[in-house]
Amino acid sequence: MGRNIRKRRSPLAVRAIAASAALAIGGGGLVWANFYASAHEENSSTGTTKAATAQVATITCPDVGQRLTDVPSRARGEVDGELATLDQQITSAYQRLATTRDAQTRDANFVQNAILGPLKNNRSVIIDRIKLEISRVGGKAPSSLDGLSSCQGTPADQTNAGQDNGGQGGGGSADPAPSASAGDGGQQNGGGQQGGGQQAGNGGQAGNGPVAADFVDITKVRPNVPRKARTRSGGSTGVFTSSCGVNANKKYNTDNIIVAPGVTNGAHHTHDYVGNQSNDAFANNDTFAAARTTCANQGDKSSYYWPVVRIQNGKQDFDQNNDGGGKEGNVGIIQQARQAQIKFVGNPRSKVVAMPKFLRIITGDAKTTTNGLANANAHWSCTGFESKVQLTEQYPICPRGSSVVRTFAFQSCWDGVNTDSANHRTHVAFADARGNCSGGFKAIPQLTMRLVYDLPAPTVQNGQIKNAYAVDGFPEQLHKAATDHDDFVNVFDEGLMNKVVNCINRGQRCK
Repeated sequence: MGRNIRKRRSPLAVRAIAASAALAIGGGGLVWANFYASAHEENSSTGTTKAATAQVATITCPDVGQRLTDVPSRARGEVDGELATLDQQITSAYQRLATTRDAQTRDANFVQNAILGPLKNNRSVIIDRIKLEISRVGGKAPSSLDGLSSCQGTPADQTNAGQDNGGQGGGGSADPAPSASAGDGGQQNGGGQQGGGQQAGNGGQAGNGPVAADFVDITKVRPNVPRKARTRSGGSTGVFTSSCGVNANKKYNTDNIIVAPGVTNGAHHTHDYVGNQSNDAFANNDTFAAARTTCANQGDKSSYYWPVVRIQNGKQDFDQNNDGGGKEGNVGIIQQARQAQIKFVGNPRSKVVAMPKFLRIITGDAKTTTNGLANANAHWSCTGFESKVQLTEQYPICPRGSSVVRTFAFQSCWDGVNTDSANHRTHVAFADARGNCSGGFKAIPQLTMRLVYDLPAPTVQNGQIKNAYAVDGFPEQLHKAATDHDDFVNVFDEGLMNKVVNCINRGQRCK
């Protein structure tokens, strides 16, 4: 994979105002504008409140990238560029939506005629380009692409942000627990959406969350962690640990080399990086292989990266005026994990085979507010509760003396051929509840990560959350807990990877 200096077609402004939109990688996104503020301003009349409530708050666009499961490798670079342009178009439409509230009040057809109609036309052009790029190299684009140009506008009181739009699907059988929702005591009035206006000014979020309903006292949640699959004869029980630090050297950027190679600020939120120290938008396999690593075992030059967590108490960090930071709704002080534990574990049903070098895996979905929970794989808990409660759709409020824990368990079945796929998902899969890899996939060492944070406990007062914490993300995703995700590029030396496999298959504990 060579250095990509591709220029984006049809560059559009990416600076969002008001609630700051972000680009939802893959060509789809839920764009959020905080219209509640105008409905509750001082001296606003009853008529003004009604008009503001009726205005469109979101633009929901189909996620084109997730439909592209079979793009020829020679076309992927250009297709990635076109997907980035689709995202730019959504951002431009959001800006138009956020700055034309008066016009929308005067003209009921304004959003359709001035925003949604032009957006559909612009998307149609780019979708046609995607189809052309695929056919140019002998591929065949999905016929369903023709129906993905239209986006929908939704009034603020009818949005489904924070709700389950897609089921738990792909979050399934990942250890330590499948994706789980809060039990008793977990839900509060507001559902994330109704709290939007109330949160304006909270750490600069201006309605982008989190809100009180996004948090739950973990002591009031019923246990929801199922038993682990029992290891059978022929299974693999070993554990290999790689110690790579907690990003004490503060390596941050807002790129995403997996989803948006060659696109600066392709993630539109800030990542922590440990391991490989050369990961940015323009890295390639040669770059990774030659890089330094923070891992204690120098044979592990893998890149491990995840969205930062911030405390949203009104204070700002170094990136308050930067793309991917404050300009795109990611505000507050970045919190460094106290522990970042990286382990590779086995499979209860079979031995594991070596991961191919430069294998790329994304676990979780940064856009669950748009896409639903089908690919959600977020696990939030507290020390002392991890074996009993794991949350997907809410952040835990931990009791005194307990720390917040984020856990990731990556896909552990590989197709045996590809190091990546067009939608960055179909080359790997989760094992089923008993540990079986289906469809001819092979069991590989399962990457698990555990991040521990010492955070002040948030408090809920009068329906508002104080000292909230939240994971970085696209602001249109409202900083929901379910949007948490993690990324991995395997850059183990061949000898060390063989050691990992042997260690796991022999039931040993190694590092």
